Amino acid sequence: MDSRERVLAALNHEPVDRVPVDFGGHRSSGIMAIAYARLKKYLGVSSGDIYVYDVPQQLAIVEPEILDIFGVDTIELGRAFLTDDADWKEWVLPDGTPCKIPEYINMEERSGDWYLLAEDGRDLAVQKQGSPFMEHIHFPMEERDFETDNFDDLAEQFAYSMWTGVPTPGGHLAPDEKGLRKLAAGAKKLRESTDRAIIGLFGGNMFEIPQYLFRMDNYFTYMGLYPEAVIRLSEQLCELHLNNLEKWLAAVGPYIDIILFGDDFGTQSGPFMSKDMFRRYYKPYQRKLWKRTKELADVKIMLHSCGGIEPLLDELIDAGLEAVNPVQISCNGMEPKHLKEKFGSRLCFWGGGCDTRAALPNYSPEEIYRHVRSQVEIMGRGSGFVFQQVHNIMADVRPENIVAMFNAVNP
Repeated sequence: MDSRERVLAALNHEPVDRVPVDFGGHRSSGIMAIAYARLKKYLGVSSGDIYVYDVPQQLAIVEPEILDIFGVDTIELGRAFLTDDADWKEWVLPDGTPCKIPEYINMEERSGDWYLLAEDGRDLAVQKQGSPFMEHIHFPMEERDFETDNFDDLAEQFAYSMWTGVPTPGGHLAPDEKGLRKLAAGAKKLRESTDRAIIGLFGGNMFEIPQYLFRMDNYFTYMGLYPEAVIRLSEQLCELHLNNLEKWLAAVGPYIDIILFGDDFGTQSGPFMSKDMFRRYYKPYQRKLWKRTKELADVKIMLHSCGGIEPLLDELIDAGLEAVNPVQISCNGMEPKHLKEKFGSRLCFWGGGCDTRAALPNYSPEEIYRHVRSQVEIMGRGSGFVFQQVHNIMADVRPENIVAMFNAVNP
């Protein structure tokens, strides 16, 4: 099997020749740039610079040489873009490591802290001195009267949130005729250059975007106080996503294998909301988005959702979900054996391969190896599994633990 065949077989619950591996195929399976620089040095890879393509999370582009070393079967659509030196500018990581960030990123240093700015200069996020990543500090709609708002300026407000206003490569292209033409050309070129499965990050967040705009505590309060307004917002947001989805998939649909949606529905102990709230506020709109996706392109639908989301998995599958990541195995209800037995025939588990909360930063390499072997033996049984660690590799993880993790997947 080549990589694309292997990943698609796993998504279809068909036999695979080995467990498919994702590393850096999307923005929750990657590695922070500080850890990546140390990993390259440990592996003896001296070529290339450190490219931080996701500035809020400080994620590095995983270079082809590293993908080959670890037998990685995936690649993110964003690797088709910002391929010229002029697309990048110099920066320095918090530990002093030189790196490059996208040229279009607007940053400003003040007394040792770095501020991430919107195009008009408004502060969106700050990286305090010594912190390894950005902190979201601006919520553009938090002063609005949620109960009576008609939400007709959502698209304009996206520019003033860190998570919706600071694009990663590919997302920086305007959704106009010229930008979509460049998007399609880049996606086509990437498809022709690799047999790795291509993941296209669309987003389409229904639950999280209101938190980015109104602030989390406000929005959670509104979910209880103003159900009609929450539904009105979900309807507006869904229409906006559908309009973007039509244009985006027209450009990249023929060239990607997986479309990635996002919404963190879970906490460490379980979902943020009741099933009734989920069914009322979010499921109808996810169903609409995912149904339209299938009408527009031959792609697999994956959702990124952190936390203990086990009580919502039946609902998500019913809405059209085919794969879920990062499978946060340390959360309540997310035990691998239970998940595989209850949902394994209906859902591909894209993740859960190594606990990044307790194991990866703290275990010895030998303990990491045994932990990963145990996870893979459970999750990989009967296919329907793509290996990735639970979310991104943090800055403090030792390179020998990363190597032990990947060595354990297909020994």
